[in-house]
Amino acid sequence: MVDDVRRARRLLILSLAAAVSVAAQSLPVVSPVRATEALRFDPDDPAIWINRADPKKSLIIGTVKVAAPDGGLAVFALDGRLRQLATGPDRPNNVDVEYGLRLRGVATDIAVTTERLGRRLRAYAISADGSGIADVSGESLRRVLEGATGDQGAPMGISLYRRPRDGAIFAIVAPKAGPKNDYLWQYRLVDEGGRVGARFIRRFGNFSGSKEIEAVAVDDALGYVYYADEDTGIHKWRADPDAADASRELALFATSGYRGDREGIGLWTRPNGTGFIVSVDQIPGTSVFHVYRREGEPGRPHDHSRELFAFAAPADETDGLDVVSTPLGSDFPEGLLVAMNSGAKNFLLFSWRTVVDAARVSTRHAAD
Repeated sequence: MVDDVRRARRLLILSLAAAVSVAAQSLPVVSPVRATEALRFDPDDPAIWINRADPKKSLIIGTVKVAAPDGGLAVFALDGRLRQLATGPDRPNNVDVEYGLRLRGVATDIAVTTERLGRRLRAYAISADGSGIADVSGESLRRVLEGATGDQGAPMGISLYRRPRDGAIFAIVAPKAGPKNDYLWQYRLVDEGGRVGARFIRRFGNFSGSKEIEAVAVDDALGYVYYADEDTGIHKWRADPDAADASRELALFATSGYRGDREGIGLWTRPNGTGFIVSVDQIPGTSVFHVYRREGEPGRPHDHSRELFAFAAPADETDGLDVVSTPLGSDFPEGLLVAMNSGAKNFLLFSWRTVVDAARVSTRHAAD
């Protein structure tokens, strides 16, 4: 009881300090529409699954970041209620979703999570009606990061990529530690007798050597992967291993203006190739979200150096986030941003419309 009171007092002090700091920066503060139910253990990373038949019945799938048997995936409805708790994974860190992987000829939506202590990936089929998820992990998912030792063999970050030209689906995996070159591992996901398997494709990606890389996000339509070098910036590479320039870095941005670690990354996209890249600055009490232009600057598609705007939100020490631009009902008419909220052990749901309103406030302040 005493420890709980001390923890609550510490979180309140940190939150107040962060709020004062945010006010000093004149950042607009965005309030969530709601929070999910609290979890018993620490969450980490969310992924949004869009129900194409009925977007209001879309799901939020988040990791429960503890050792087995309590680690797993928590499945929430958009009203914040916990629909399913799939336990078993040994300290899952990050999760992502992708659509239409063919298993025994059936197009199947999947969620894939890294299992850091289990040193493997775990895959789940998402039921077409959104009623739940089921483990469909193939044997080869146990052999990712093969040959790597220590923390370099412990998978942590993940993002899935669906290549537009042929529908091939890839997993891009970031381990807990890695070298300054070839930090990321890429696998093609395949049908392994009705279960999800993985075939190694390549290693790529630069690393500063400071802290670690966890947050990874892929722009399926444009074919780019972004990943956060926590103490340095955001790297941009081609997600397609067969692209002509797949072996070189396209950009390094978000190199200044952060007080904490660069953590979750999400993309709000338009069909015409424009949109926004969202990156979170992990701060106790009130995290700060930095927004960059998805399409880059005119004539320079890989120039994301100019921050468009920033906003704060009452999300404590945010690790993971996800963003979608699909309208998901009256609460989220222009899309949804979900952010991990550490102290409360839940996820916060923000309407993208409120983010747009924050952008207007931020732009006015910059002009004053």
